[in-house]
Amino acid sequence: MDIKFNKNEDHNKLLVSDLNHRLKKVYLGGGEKKTEKHHAKGKMTARERIDFLLDDPKNAIEIAAFAGDEMYKEHGGCPSGGVIVKIGDVSGKKVIVVANDATVKAGAWFPITGKKNLRAQEISIENKLPIIYLVDSAGVYLPMQDEIFPDKEHFGRIFRNNAIMSSIGITQIAAVMGSCVAGGAYLPIMSDEALIVEKTGSIFLAGSYLVKAAIGESVDNETLGGATTHCEISGVTDYKAKDDKDALTKIRNIMDKIGNFTKAGFNRKKAAKPKLDPKEIFGILPAKRSDQYDMMEIIHRLIDQSEFEEYKAGYGKTIVTGYARIDGWAVGIVANQRKIVKTKKGEMQFGGVIYSDSADKATRFISNCNQKKIPLVFLQDVTGFMVGSKSEHGGIIKDGAKMVNAVSNSVVPKFTIIVGNSYGAGNYAMCGKAYDPRLIAAWPSAELAVMSGNSAAKVLLQIETARLKAKGEKITEAVEKELFDRIKKGYDEQTSPYYAAARIWTDAVINPLDTRKWISMGIEVANHAPISKDFNLGIIQT
Repeated sequence: MDIKFNKNEDHNKLLVSDLNHRLKKVYLGGGEKKTEKHHAKGKMTARERIDFLLDDPKNAIEIAAFAGDEMYKEHGGCPSGGVIVKIGDVSGKKVIVVANDATVKAGAWFPITGKKNLRAQEISIENKLPIIYLVDSAGVYLPMQDEIFPDKEHFGRIFRNNAIMSSIGITQIAAVMGSCVAGGAYLPIMSDEALIVEKTGSIFLAGSYLVKAAIGESVDNETLGGATTHCEISGVTDYKAKDDKDALTKIRNIMDKIGNFTKAGFNRKKAAKPKLDPKEIFGILPAKRSDQYDMMEIIHRLIDQSEFEEYKAGYGKTIVTGYARIDGWAVGIVANQRKIVKTKKGEMQFGGVIYSDSADKATRFISNCNQKKIPLVFLQDVTGFMVGSKSEHGGIIKDGAKMVNAVSNSVVPKFTIIVGNSYGAGNYAMCGKAYDPRLIAAWPSAELAVMSGNSAAKVLLQIETARLKAKGEKITEAVEKELFDRIKKGYDEQTSPYYAAARIWTDAVINPLDTRKWISMGIEVANHAPISKDFNLGIIQT
């Protein structure tokens, strides 16, 4: 191992250490004091409930753990968006679990809470995956009601999705384990089956204070909408549970009786570990995002037996395409090559840039995978499409459009891992969030933006200096440097993988060593949903 490898390894391991530190902070939810108060009521926390429900909490993946990270500071923050979402097994069946975290503003819905709930339902719908709701929420966070209540992708969309999911046969089970107020009361009741916990669970359109104010009736919350009321009088709920563990055990018993699902039929053989050590990824991946490296070295440490059948190896070399297996599952891999390559004509092409021949190759390969019903894995480290007169005259826009078209119309499941750069239209062509990957995760080394912080700062600096000069101000080298550093710092903060994860532009920031687990579980979940339409590129420029 050389000194560069060691420096890269140290840098990337520190990034993973920072990731783990950030996750520990997120896992505290509303904090230790709020958790103590929660426990004092005889209630488990959202994370404790999910861990008790799942067959093996370690064999699960969490969606959007960083949702809301560093957002809503003026409102006290919203760790994990106030709701925990995990994919795992319950009674031997894959499910997605959505649990309100009542230690965060009593489980109230912030704008990001709504977005995260909708993402969970989207995963359920795309994969025909059973969904379990563990409800404990005070409803919409009123100070921000205008950002969560009325629009198409807001709070009400949740209940619309409940109805759609029911109509297409997706199992939905809800347990009311705390407050379930106002419009939120529809979620459990629009599920297939609803449970409620005695004394701590309650459902009503309006609580006792509002009832008193609205119609003058004096009634306590338990009589108004407690477990006995809804299990024995209104018939709103189907099962009464004595405590949280009893409710979760009943859910496990219900899931145990559910029949098998129709499989999509993706190819899987016995899993095998990579021959090359995945931990070496830390030394291969450069500390600087601008440095070159061989993406094949990363691929060989992610795939079974490190065996890769490369497609069109000698053509369009700035994108690597080929077939492999990950945890036994057959996959088609589309990855950005990050080293400078030489074409047959002797021309040099920059790593991480998509050229016309690369886009053409990727389009053909994506089409082949759709024809063969092979899930696609995108490994992003892309700076964008090649620019300049030669590329424009060569039809780069046309070839890029073909690739975007193929990604958009792909019918096989797609999974995206952002290894490094994810800039501009390269993000789109390599199956960014807008192109419906079943799961999209970023490594701590990832950067997502229109362009790099350095390039963006140079552009923004020119605009700012022109504005100041127009006002008659003198721009010295020292002033220019201060402006550049300030602009770049602000832009770099927005390129962080945590900034993206907070807004659910990605589903997670993950340790590179967890990549195989994410892709494998993603395909296993996707196998619940048979492909129902043919692959068709529509009209494209040739």
